[in-house]
Amino acid sequence: MKKVLFLFGTRPEAIKMAPLIERFSTDSRFEVKVAVTAQHREMLDQVLSFFEIAVDYDLNVMKPNQTLHQLTADLISRITNEILLKEPFDYVFVQGDTTTVLASALAAFYQKIKVVHIEAGLRSGDIHSPFPEEMNRVLTSRIADFHFCPTETSKDNLIRENIHKNVYVVGNTVIDALLTGLQKIDPNSEANLLARFSDIDFEKKIILVTCHRRENFGKPFEEICEALLEIAAARSNEVEIVYPVHLNPNIKEIAHQKLLAPNIKLIAPLDYPELIWMMNKSHIILTDSGGIQEEAPSLGKPVLVLREVTERTEGVDAGTAVLVGSDKKKIVSETQKLLDDSMYYQSISKASNPYGDGSTSKQIIEILAAD
Repeated sequence: MKKVLFLFGTRPEAIKMAPLIERFSTDSRFEVKVAVTAQHREMLDQVLSFFEIAVDYDLNVMKPNQTLHQLTADLISRITNEILLKEPFDYVFVQGDTTTVLASALAAFYQKIKVVHIEAGLRSGDIHSPFPEEMNRVLTSRIADFHFCPTETSKDNLIRENIHKNVYVVGNTVIDALLTGLQKIDPNSEANLLARFSDIDFEKKIILVTCHRRENFGKPFEEICEALLEIAAARSNEVEIVYPVHLNPNIKEIAHQKLLAPNIKLIAPLDYPELIWMMNKSHIILTDSGGIQEEAPSLGKPVLVLREVTERTEGVDAGTAVLVGSDKKKIVSETQKLLDDSMYYQSISKASNPYGDGSTSKQIIEILAAD
């Protein structure tokens, strides 16, 4: 029996690890342990509860005003001393591009434990955007023993970096998680959600907004807010803009100061099941989130990406997403075009999802079982 450690810290990591944890935990060929660093404490706990994930190690690393330098050093030390030296592991699974990913990969490497990188090979081409995630991915790729890529494009990125061994294209586990999550939302849940968000007019076309990345702090976010206000004013009888506002004060304070319009609803951050339900209810999604760029095509929702560059270029290439950055004119014009041009809307909403079909976890477990 091979011993596997799933190690993650943020809500997106937990979502994408959840289907893997479920599949490995029910397979007699593997013994599973789960560890969290809790980079996102409350948001992480919501996902753990929703997917019924039992945690064996909880480091709870976050401190007020902690720098990236302090966080990285603390993570490597505590992962090593409080987890990896406690019991032997054959594999450590990491997912994505967070500081937890890089620190976990380094700690495992120092202990000569095989590192399995889920969602490997994504590249924006700019080491400062997203920051520090792009560099975290690049460095993790040099450490990892197994690279599970969501698309051929991500595999090609690794090949260009002279990484050839154990590179597999398997799709993205976020689609596995999305399909499982939708099944968990029953009719009673639907009624409860409609009651909870009774101030939102679902008879209108819902424009769902998520925005939280560092590169959008300051002037870029103010520009995004101006675009949302213009859309809200021009389409007051037609659209309802719903924005679950991130708790970071760089976002929260400006959003509540600027986004004052009757048809802009600023709400608290959504739990994962609430978010996928709201995505399903929406007409258009504006986001700087990586996961939503991957999930939305499976729901048939056009995505306007509020980033200057994206490491998820496959969606743009496939026509499921449009890169608009923080440019007010682009955001407004693309949103108006999606509202006005039904053929344009259909061409995006019906485009095939390049990120997989929900079989990713099954593929990964069979590959590792043969190792």
